[in-house]
Amino acid sequence: METRAPYVLIGSFVLAAIVAVFGFVYWLNNTGGIGPRTNYHVQFQGPVPGLLVGAGVLFNGIRVGEVTQLGLVPDNPRFVNATISVATATPVRADTKVGLEFQGLTGVPVVTLEGGVIVAKSGELPTLIAEAGAGQSMTQAARDALRRVDTVLQDNSGPLKDTIANFKTFSDGLARNTGKLDGILAGLEKMTGGGAPAQKVTYDLRTPQNLGPAGKMLSASLAIPEPTAVAMLQTQRMLFAPSGDRPGFADFLWADSIPKLVQARLIDSFENYDIAHAPLRTSDLGQADYQLLIDIRRFRVATEGETRAEIGLSARIVDKNGKVIASRLVETSEKLDKVEPAASVAAFDAAFARIVKELIGWTVQAV
Repeated sequence: METRAPYVLIGSFVLAAIVAVFGFVYWLNNTGGIGPRTNYHVQFQGPVPGLLVGAGVLFNGIRVGEVTQLGLVPDNPRFVNATISVATATPVRADTKVGLEFQGLTGVPVVTLEGGVIVAKSGELPTLIAEAGAGQSMTQAARDALRRVDTVLQDNSGPLKDTIANFKTFSDGLARNTGKLDGILAGLEKMTGGGAPAQKVTYDLRTPQNLGPAGKMLSASLAIPEPTAVAMLQTQRMLFAPSGDRPGFADFLWADSIPKLVQARLIDSFENYDIAHAPLRTSDLGQADYQLLIDIRRFRVATEGETRAEIGLSARIVDKNGKVIASRLVETSEKLDKVEPAASVAAFDAAFARIVKELIGWTVQAV
């Protein structure tokens, strides 16, 4: 007896554990216990695919019971009767909505209850009527929709064939008249100003080449920063006084904004005069002994009185300490016989050449 006693104890423990597991599962499936339940009759007005006895019952998404019985209605086989057992505390009303929901990837069906405000008479348990199509799954709904679409297509097969034939006739007509349509569209583009934008024409300011023999050389390093100018001069368009648009200049552009263009051509001109001591830009490495500061006052075509191209610059030379050692106003103009882009640019080239010669001579004397 002493030898067999441990086996009896072990068997008893295992049996108790199994009973405990089954009890726990039963407790989970019955919403936390085996408290008081109330049975309700539910009638589905259609098929309930996959619904089984023991399926869960949810009220507003919370499990409150399970299905206890399923059966067909004898006098109407399309209907299905079900009995559900739910916790007595569940607020089921006479107008509670009943449905069938398919959960998870496998589509396990559960009975769903929602809302309701009409309280049933005391002692009377209402029969809950599910909405038509409550048991219809997504797959079944898709099949029904496709079946209805197929029916519509079959009923209208003749008109659809006529419509397709008309489209083919129309497309054939377009293909035969492609050239005419292109001509019509091109004409509309011209009338409305559409189509590709006009190509801009870029003009450059010419660097003077013949600056005469190099006399005195630059004895110190010189930098020419980008000239300053009012906002109106920060442009690539040709400027006029009085201001306004002129015929032939709609597509005109300088090669760069006026201050940057003047800076580049001034440096080029100093290089042509004395390449060995050419000035720097302030962005270049190293610090120059002097800076030639330019402020652009005028760079325009004046049309009042004699038409002319005008250039006006204010120049200052400052040392490393920011002290102004020399300053000068340099202004000139060139007569313009015809106000058109090429003639205007040629006039600016001539005026700029005179400005450059005067600036170079003055600068090499000052530094």
